[in-house]
Amino acid sequence: MGGTGISKSQVSRLCQEIDERVNAFLDRPIEGEWPYLWIDATYVKVRQNHRVVTVAFIVAVGVNTDGRREVLKLDIGPSEAETFWTEFLRKLARRGLRGVKLVISDAHEGIKASVVKVMTASWQRCRVHFMRNVLAHAGRSGRRVVSAFIATASAQEDAEAARQQWRRVADQLRPKVPKLAALMDTAETDVLAYMGFPAAHRAKLHSTNPLERLTGEIKRRTEVVGIFPDEPSIRRLVGAILLEQNDEWAVQRCRYMTLESIAPIGDDPLVSLPNLAV
Repeated sequence: MGGTGISKSQVSRLCQEIDERVNAFLDRPIEGEWPYLWIDATYVKVRQNHRVVTVAFIVAVGVNTDGRREVLKLDIGPSEAETFWTEFLRKLARRGLRGVKLVISDAHEGIKASVVKVMTASWQRCRVHFMRNVLAHAGRSGRRVVSAFIATASAQEDAEAARQQWRRVADQLRPKVPKLAALMDTAETDVLAYMGFPAAHRAKLHSTNPLERLTGEIKRRTEVVGIFPDEPSIRRLVGAILLEQNDEWAVQRCRYMTLESIAPIGDDPLVSLPNLAV
């Protein structure tokens, strides 16, 4: 190459150094207890066997009993497959993840079943994504009213009051929008799971929104690439972004959740932290 260019050997060495740092970060042991776990999937295009295919990279972020959040895992695969999700969670368990009380994610095929199979934890269906599905049944003119009605359930002070309000709203909507009411019936437990946790945490537990800034940055930088040459290159770029974000969180003075508000989760026998089943 030219005098100011970078040789192939230098590029190869740089990639190797990045891979080593990323792998050390993503494969590190997980210590302590992690009551909350957020999981989100983003899709990218990659070349496989002379074809361009779409794959998902899955990011898991947790909050521990010190109120600190960390990126815990990155994996690449088909987000719809239950076998993929089961292995994803088992890998976390083998690295030491324990104490998970609530898993928050979108309603990907297979993830709820995998949470039940691998963890003794509740599953929170992302309320934001659920509302998008609900409002598709409401019609353009009724979306604002329906959204306001359903929001009254989340405004309740405790889980039982939220469930009662949820059912009242579903019954009110049933005569005119039966499909929407039926959707609410089936989703009640999963969308309101977060209401059983401390009120101080609920704004961060009801959806995958806490990951939006991170996934937004990842999408911005992966879109520049367009089509990845292989899966290791996805892991290299996304892993480096996650490492950078994790370092930023580590130096922040403020905890993501206060120590005072999160500590009782591990002390109260009614909400004691369960262990993962490997």
